[in-house]
Amino acid sequence: MRIAVIQLAYGDEESVADRTARAADLVRAQAGHDLVLLPELWSAGGFDYRAWPERAQPVDGPVVAAVADAAREIGAVVHAGSIIERPGDETGPDGHGMWNTSVLLDRRGERVARYRKVHRFGFGSGEPRLLEAGEEVVVAELPATGSAAAVPVGLSTCYDLRFPELYRAQVDRGAQLFLVPAAWPMARVEAWRLLARARAIENQAFVVAGNTAGTHAGHQMGGHSAVIAPTGEVLAEAGDGEEVLSVQIDPAQVEQLRESFPVLADRRL
Repeated sequence: MRIAVIQLAYGDEESVADRTARAADLVRAQAGHDLVLLPELWSAGGFDYRAWPERAQPVDGPVVAAVADAAREIGAVVHAGSIIERPGDETGPDGHGMWNTSVLLDRRGERVARYRKVHRFGFGSGEPRLLEAGEEVVVAELPATGSAAAVPVGLSTCYDLRFPELYRAQVDRGAQLFLVPAAWPMARVEAWRLLARARAIENQAFVVAGNTAGTHAGHQMGGHSAVIAPTGEVLAEAGDGEEVLSVQIDPAQVEQLRESFPVLADRRL
């Protein structure tokens, strides 16, 4: 399986329409990959809280539609990163009516999974003040590619990485690969790098962690997107600027490792 991780950089001066077109073109440039990943809230701005209400849209809105067109053109599964979702017919228990929602698209550009971020970052402000919390653990299936069988993938977003119980729950639902789009700042980038490896090692699963680059809303983003093997080996890691990682993985390595070094079988809690 060939994976592309698009570490998108952006600032405050780029319009949402221009950024959407540019991101879709970057997806198109990954023809030949089986899976493409975009980062968290790349269209709305990861830390641009004030702009979120005006940039909110449904999952079939213009941002996801543009990425879906690109996915269909290159015949790849694409994780569209996340959007500020306002479905229009839900308010949620907190009455906000908006979610940080990621979308997984198949090779035809059709939605196969939606994940609403469970853990909201902000310590009472930011995401908790504006957004509803997701309530579902989501594991989807990547279709078979070439000689590789279908792969169960767990969906999570950014701050979720600090909560290992979410990934255990995904493993219990069969996950062998974790897709983690993020808008993780440079100030805490070493935590990002460490936690991504930890989630791979403790769950004996691949981690595809796609972060944001650039500076927006006064926050410098951390970059350092990575693809990590179930052993914890970093197969590829980006720097702190805009970059695309291209990595070939063998999903069968997960079951092989879990059989030869059966750590998960020794769980007692």
